[in-house]
Amino acid sequence: MNYPLYEAENEIILLLRGVLAKLNYDCEVKLEIPPENMGDFAFPCFSLAPIAKKSPKDIAEDIAERIEKGKWVEKIDTHGGYVNFYMDSKRLASKTLDAIIEMKEEYGYLQKKNKKVIIEHTSANPNGPLHVGRARNPIIGDTLVRIFGAAGYDVASQFYLDDLGKQVAILTWGINHIDPNNITPPKYEKPDHTNVGFYQEANKLMEEDETVAKEIGEIVKKSEHGDSKTMALVHKAYKLVLEGINESLDRINIHIDKYVPESTFVKDKSVEKVISNLKKTPYCNEEDGALYLDLESFGIHGRNTNFFFLRSDGTSLYATRDIAYHQWKAKHADMLINVLGEDHKLEARQVEIALQLQGEKILPKPVFYAFVSMPGGKMSTRRGRVVYLDQLIDECVERAYGEVKKRRGNELSEKKMKGISEMIGIGALRYNIIKVQPEKDIVFKWEEALNFEGNSAPFIQYAHARACSILSKKKDSVKDVNALLLKHDSELQLIKKLAKFPLVIDEACKGCRPHIITTYLCDIAAQFNQFYRDCHVLSEENLELRKARLALVDSTRIVLRNGLDLLGIVAPEEM
Repeated sequence: MNYPLYEAENEIILLLRGVLAKLNYDCEVKLEIPPENMGDFAFPCFSLAPIAKKSPKDIAEDIAERIEKGKWVEKIDTHGGYVNFYMDSKRLASKTLDAIIEMKEEYGYLQKKNKKVIIEHTSANPNGPLHVGRARNPIIGDTLVRIFGAAGYDVASQFYLDDLGKQVAILTWGINHIDPNNITPPKYEKPDHTNVGFYQEANKLMEEDETVAKEIGEIVKKSEHGDSKTMALVHKAYKLVLEGINESLDRINIHIDKYVPESTFVKDKSVEKVISNLKKTPYCNEEDGALYLDLESFGIHGRNTNFFFLRSDGTSLYATRDIAYHQWKAKHADMLINVLGEDHKLEARQVEIALQLQGEKILPKPVFYAFVSMPGGKMSTRRGRVVYLDQLIDECVERAYGEVKKRRGNELSEKKMKGISEMIGIGALRYNIIKVQPEKDIVFKWEEALNFEGNSAPFIQYAHARACSILSKKKDSVKDVNALLLKHDSELQLIKKLAKFPLVIDEACKGCRPHIITTYLCDIAAQFNQFYRDCHVLSEENLELRKARLALVDSTRIVLRNGLDLLGIVAPEEM
């Protein structure tokens, strides 16, 4: 794809290689994006200091004196140990607007890579509704799926379904032994909410009554040994809960491509093969009939040194089955990404080591996230002390409705206000979770999520709606415009930011950093507002200049829409 900044980047790299070859400097040419007002690309010279026997500053000045400008570069200067390159703003404006208006919803997308990526996310225990604490998992996962797709990968999402564990066994026992009249009616008439009460009551009885605990243990044991009658009961129990979970995901624009039951790898004997392979490693030891790997030599110490993969009764553990699942995934993809809570770091490392010991080449890349909290403390599905995702969604939409009614209650119908509120509320939820780096904690604050002025979804959605409104009022063609007429600093700064969209997608993909998309879109929206304040669009009397500015408005609309789509957020035409 011939994006303007990629063309410019390739030209600069070729020019630099020529100069470095003449200076006998053998090094890789890698450009960086410098801070604002310090050029569009920068070449760091620090790694050349040992070769040239000069300071990075002197090397940078020497290169800047020798290098040609080329057709894309307007100016070259140095700052410390960096050579800074400034693009020809007129050429960049013309090429960027042409590319955006021609490619439309494809603008920003990168070349197909012919590589398959499996992104595993959500994978929640199917014993009740999703709660706020883990709301980041599906939202981060789905956003990464969208970003990897835009970056040219063949990407699929997977939900690893725990149908053998203790949690689903507790749910199964509860549904089959507890009188529904003893369960508190839920607030939501959704199958995940109507069934979680059985899980909570069964968990309470299990802790109080040894007989109940024994019966639940039998469900776990029979499930792993493939008892068909038991598995049928388990599947019937979790099926309705999973339907409810999917209703919640669907409402926030999340779709799972494939559900992979844990029992698959017991049935096809993959788990047996994993156990056999791990037994043969020099790290395998036995303790009271149970088998474990001693991982001290891999940097794991203390009580976590021993990684148990087989119980004394001959049953496997969740992590053992997870190893088999990853081996299966590796046969169907070139890259594996797992979105995991920070409490899974140890187990993820244990699984990785076990895969390495078996000679696996494709290892999972984990994206760990910290939990979301609401003012008021920790949550627990088991104890019933929890804020569910459905509650958060409803609260977001309800508060968004209040804002819409306050602003446009006299203009819009009730149906229209509710439709806009749904878009704003869902957008606020997804954006507020994605804008924070995954490893950092989030306390969900309404004043931030629904802020129409700051770093928020409504701020960006409003910029998109404003662009749509401007374009609806003028029917001038935005094709074949003279972009050279766009000379105002606010126009040129906006065009430069629009040109960077493909680079931002590439960076977000390579680092699994979805939050940089939010930062970028917020910058675009702010710069668009600045442009609209500084430059007449609809009232511009010069027809050719007006057409060029309308083309810039349309280009901004396209980038905002494409960027919001990467975040799973609707770009409204009016707000």
